[in-house]
Amino acid sequence: MNFSGKEIISATMVLFAVIDIIGSIPLIISLRQKAGKIESEKTAIVAGVLLILFLFLGKQILNLFGVTVESFAVAGSFILFFLALEMILGITLYKDSEPETASIVPLAFPIVAGAGALTTVLSLRAEYETENIIVAILINIVIVYVVLKLSNKIERLLGKQGISVIHKFFGVILLAIAVKLFATNIKALF
Repeated sequence: MNFSGKEIISATMVLFAVIDIIGSIPLIISLRQKAGKIESEKTAIVAGVLLILFLFLGKQILNLFGVTVESFAVAGSFILFFLALEMILGITLYKDSEPETASIVPLAFPIVAGAGALTTVLSLRAEYETENIIVAILINIVIVYVVLKLSNKIERLLGKQGISVIHKFFGVILLAIAVKLFATNIKALF
């Protein structure tokens, strides 16, 4: 086992920025109002299982299509880049239909374990040890659970301006991570 505090912290921050559970508070509040209740435990467990399964099976899935982890990481860097632009500029590049209920489907997937998070998990595998990524996933799932449980209180505490600042701050971090991921993995393709 090659546990590294630096890798765990770095991978945790990357996933935290991509999952952007704090920035999703307005959506979570909206879903809670429509459905009446959010099952925080189920959402967290399903999202965690999806992320960990993709960490281990994502490479095999890619191999079926003849894609390397490095090329997937480069493609993932583009997704992270555009997610960061959405966060920083407040624009929507990808529009999905609004879910009708606050079930596991809209929260666990695609809000928590969406395309960006799945891409990031596999992309991180090109740079970090697997056990450190698993710890980072688990830390983020605990954060997701806590935020889901306390979303109303967090919204009142931070206010709209506070949530906006946090959203943009993590957007800048995510943009820098996307550039680093691209630069690190593009070399392996040539």
